[in-house]
Amino acid sequence: MALPLERFRVIEFGTAWAGPMATQILADMGADVIKVESRVYMDGLRLGRPIVGDDIAGGDEGRWPDLQPTFHALNRNKRSLTVNLKHPRGREIIKDLVRVSDVVLTNFAPGVMEKLGLGYEELSAVNPRLIMAEMSAAGRSGPLRDLVGYAPSVHAMSGLSSVLGYEGEPPLGTVQVPYADAASALATATAVIAALWMREKTGHGQFIEVSEIEAVMALLPEVLLLPSMTGRDAEPRGNRHPLMAPHGNYPTADEDGWISIAVDSEEEWQELARAAGHEEWLADARFASREARLRNAKELDEELSRWTKTLSTDEIVALLAARNIAVFPVRHIGEVYFDPHHQERGVFPTTDHPLVGFEPIPGLAWRLHATPGSIRRVAPCLGEHTVEILQDLLGLDRAEIERLAQEGAVDLPSERS
Repeated sequence: MALPLERFRVIEFGTAWAGPMATQILADMGADVIKVESRVYMDGLRLGRPIVGDDIAGGDEGRWPDLQPTFHALNRNKRSLTVNLKHPRGREIIKDLVRVSDVVLTNFAPGVMEKLGLGYEELSAVNPRLIMAEMSAAGRSGPLRDLVGYAPSVHAMSGLSSVLGYEGEPPLGTVQVPYADAASALATATAVIAALWMREKTGHGQFIEVSEIEAVMALLPEVLLLPSMTGRDAEPRGNRHPLMAPHGNYPTADEDGWISIAVDSEEEWQELARAAGHEEWLADARFASREARLRNAKELDEELSRWTKTLSTDEIVALLAARNIAVFPVRHIGEVYFDPHHQERGVFPTTDHPLVGFEPIPGLAWRLHATPGSIRRVAPCLGEHTVEILQDLLGLDRAEIERLAQEGAVDLPSERS
């Protein structure tokens, strides 16, 4: 089956989460993504002892870089090329690849590609149709242009961390989930596809810059607009909503069971009260209107919690969903994998990695029914496709590849201990 991006080739200079996720999206939709690494400068997600398994000796034997589950999830459908970018012949190889490629994507620190002689000016001279996307913390201009940071620091700079916490209390700090990386990855993949579409019209490539800080701020409109509209900053609200009450997570009769409930309209509020068998709530002045419920949200949450504690999570879901009230069980991460709904939809497809075996990994977040993306190959071992790429795309013979390896321009998998 044809895939939407199968005629495009992407060269990735990516590490950690943001860059690899952006190219993973493109690869899932069919793009031929070549991940450039080296034995010395490999993707940071390859480093360290694997978080699963008992492979103690693997570190000494050089296997650990190929055993990391997070790396496997973000780098499926890619090929791995190991090139020494500090070697002149290594940089020539990259430029030769650029001639037969469509996109270069990097989330290296600002200025790194230019120092290597592989910036947009140099690469577009080799291929004027090239699209180059650069992901950085703060973009290429402004006082923070040289800032180097990871997702938690981006959360802080964007303002996201300032609203994480409970109402009336100081912020709890930053979220450790790489939200900024995911947001900027989606923004970058979208921008690349738009630039490819524009190239079809103009015949010319272009440079794309993505600021992770700006990618997060783009998803915080209410938080950022509040000061200009009201003169006050947004503050932590916990699970509270500015317009809906009740709105939050409530304990159930299950051990460590919780249920998420959100009520918007008066009709929904009346249905909730009747479903709970507490029609007296409807006559209670504290809850008689939306404004009253918002003013008395703490007391409302206490009343609702006393009821939810008397039923199991599944019982509450069935009862409220039948009345078209927004209700969902609060799942632990482990439960998400085995949820019957996700299982039926194949949300976590299983791959068979040659060194790790069967692994469930997150699938695509969207499905094109006529041309769906797919997971066609597992994440590559370091340098796994070096010979294949040099032979098939650059026309080098085995003897020349061996000479390049001896010179230190490339690393062949067979040479690693």
